[in-house]
Amino acid sequence: MSGALPRGACDCHCHVFGPAARFPYAEPRSYTPADAPLAAYLAMLDRLGFDRGVLVQPSAYGRDNRAMLDALTREPQRLRGVAVGGAELTAATLKAWHAAGVRGLRANEFRRDGKPYYQNGVGLQEIEPLLPLLADLGWHLQLWIDARDLPAMAGALARVPVPVVVDHMGRLEHHLGTHNPGFQALLRGVGEGRLWAKLSGTYRLGATPPDYGEARPFHDALLAANPRNLVWGTDWPHPRPEGPVPDTAHLLAVLFDWTRDPAQRQAILTDNPARLYDFPSA
Repeated sequence: MSGALPRGACDCHCHVFGPAARFPYAEPRSYTPADAPLAAYLAMLDRLGFDRGVLVQPSAYGRDNRAMLDALTREPQRLRGVAVGGAELTAATLKAWHAAGVRGLRANEFRRDGKPYYQNGVGLQEIEPLLPLLADLGWHLQLWIDARDLPAMAGALARVPVPVVVDHMGRLEHHLGTHNPGFQALLRGVGEGRLWAKLSGTYRLGATPPDYGEARPFHDALLAANPRNLVWGTDWPHPRPEGPVPDTAHLLAVLFDWTRDPAQRQAILTDNPARLYDFPSA
C-alpha cells in the first residue's frame, strides 16, 4: 500500500458475529458464519490503521441487533452502526439505538430471479413508515441491491427523505459493464447527490482475485461522478463470499492503487464518513 491512512479513517462496512453461544444466529438463515467477535474486528482495525468503523447488521442475525448493539456500547467513540428492523420498531427504540450509535437502517432488496437472495432481510416497503423518524434523527437508509433493480425502484427512492447509501458499488456482475442502465442510474444518483455508494465489495462483482481489475471501471466511474458521496469498507469478515475469501489488507491496497489523489482518499476514508455517520471531526 502506498501511503498511510488519513487521520480519522473509517471502515464503513463490516460485521461482528458471535460468540454464537451468547448471540445465537437467526433460524432459518442463509448462511452460518464463523465467530468474528468485536475483539477480532478491533485488532484488524488497529493492524490496518483505521480509527473508526461502522458495523452493519448481517442477515444471519435477522432483526436481532443485540450483537451489534453490544459492540457499539463497548466502543461508543470508535464505532457506529446500521441496524435492521421494520414494523416492530418504535420511536423510543430508534432513539435508544441512536444513543447507542446507530445511524441508519438497512433495506435488503437484493434479489436473484425475482426472489430475495438472503433470508431475514427487511424490504424498503416495510421501512417506509419509519422514514420520517429516520429524517428527524439524521439517519440514512442503506440499500443492499443489485443495481439492475434500481430503475424499477426510482419512484420509491425519490420519496425517501434521507440519504440512500447503496452497498458494494451496486453489486453488478462486472461483465454487464458500466453502461448497464442500473449502474447508470446509480451514477446519476451519486452525481446528483441523491445517492451514496460504498466503494466496497470489489470481490463481489465476479472480478479476478487478488487485484479484481475487472471491477475498476465501476470504481473509476463512481469516483468521477462525485467523490463527496462515496465511502469505503472492508466488508470484514467477508461473509458468504462468491469466490475466495479476500485478504483485507490487500483490499485496502487495491483502494489506494485505484484512488491516487490524496484529497479523494481523505474524502472517502475520513470526511465523508464523518458526515454520514455523525463522527466528530478528525
